[in-house]
Amino acid sequence: MSKNHEEVWSRCLEIIRDNVSLQSFKTWFDPIKPIKVSDDTLTIQVPSQFFYEWLEEHYISLLKKTVKKELGPEGRLEYSIVMENNHTTSKPYTVRIPTSNISTVKNPSVSMPIDIGSKTIRNPFIIPGLKKVVVDSQLNPNYSFENFVEGDCNRLARSAGFAVAQKPGGTSFNPLLIYGNVGLGKTHLSHAIGIEIKKNHPNKTVLYVSSEKFTHQFIDAVRNNNTNDFVHFYQMIDVLIIDDVQFMAGKEKTQDVFFTVFNHLHQTGKQIVLTSDKPPVEMQGMEQRLLSRFKWGLSADLQIPGLEARIAILEKKMYIEGIELPKEVIEYLAYSITTNIRELEGALISLIAQASLNKKAITLDLAKQMIDKFVRNTAREVSIDYIQKV
Repeated sequence: MSKNHEEVWSRCLEIIRDNVSLQSFKTWFDPIKPIKVSDDTLTIQVPSQFFYEWLEEHYISLLKKTVKKELGPEGRLEYSIVMENNHTTSKPYTVRIPTSNISTVKNPSVSMPIDIGSKTIRNPFIIPGLKKVVVDSQLNPNYSFENFVEGDCNRLARSAGFAVAQKPGGTSFNPLLIYGNVGLGKTHLSHAIGIEIKKNHPNKTVLYVSSEKFTHQFIDAVRNNNTNDFVHFYQMIDVLIIDDVQFMAGKEKTQDVFFTVFNHLHQTGKQIVLTSDKPPVEMQGMEQRLLSRFKWGLSADLQIPGLEARIAILEKKMYIEGIELPKEVIEYLAYSITTNIRELEGALISLIAQASLNKKAITLDLAKQMIDKFVRNTAREVSIDYIQKV
């Protein structure tokens, strides 16, 4: 008596559902389609090569036991993978391969026409021909919470970021959107969150990526017909940090795929951190469905630091660099550069470089000379007496 492939797979899913988490079931088993049952072999269709390799890496034992329970001790599993051709004139084709023994076969090969196999995923976070996904978090170790100076200008954002780092995906700050003008520490804080999460939760997969890089990767994926792999890769991230999300404005297809990724991550309890130069209500060229999701969590702003905070930032920078400056020079720099932190630190480095190259001691006079060139349209001479009065 022949067995119906849909009924067999339905019974398999009942067993699998009881042995994996809900999010894993939705991600890795819902998309599978049963194709046929023939000679005690169940053939299932998976969306991509990446999908197949992930199942083989993480769920092969469960799949084998389930199939044998339904089809008997001789029961076997075969995959049908829809391989999309890189040439626009060619149609997608199907490759069928049997399940592998994960303990002996580390990277099962798939026979493909030479022109199809010549291109790989242009994703810097995925090693071509992968059996395992190796993710470089792209985090800068210098941008830690220890090196982040807290003040009235950033206290809410810093506190929310630290809370997220203790319990990623487990707070109401999801997504956490940090916004503010350029040079105020958005990138530093987003890296700090990622670094702290890796320290507290070393098994979590954290990824920092700029929205521009995300867009370029998506364009490459479309060009190489690897969109499914692109989406699956981002859906497996535990903590996704997107810098300068406002640059997705006007990019309809990029927003569509990010919407898909965002929904999956949020629904499965993963953490999303975004940075932008403006709050959601002021973003132009973004789809309303995305903007509404940006508002689900917390939007925290970074403001221009006050004089005391600017002095603290300079002192922290000097400590990190292992240098000392006269107090009057520090105060002069802090009062003169009021635009943003990036320019403030840039002025400090310029002053140190000038003194080093010209073999001069760093004095208030040298600082004034440098500031005259560094700051345009200075309204007035800044005196130490005035700083002290302030």
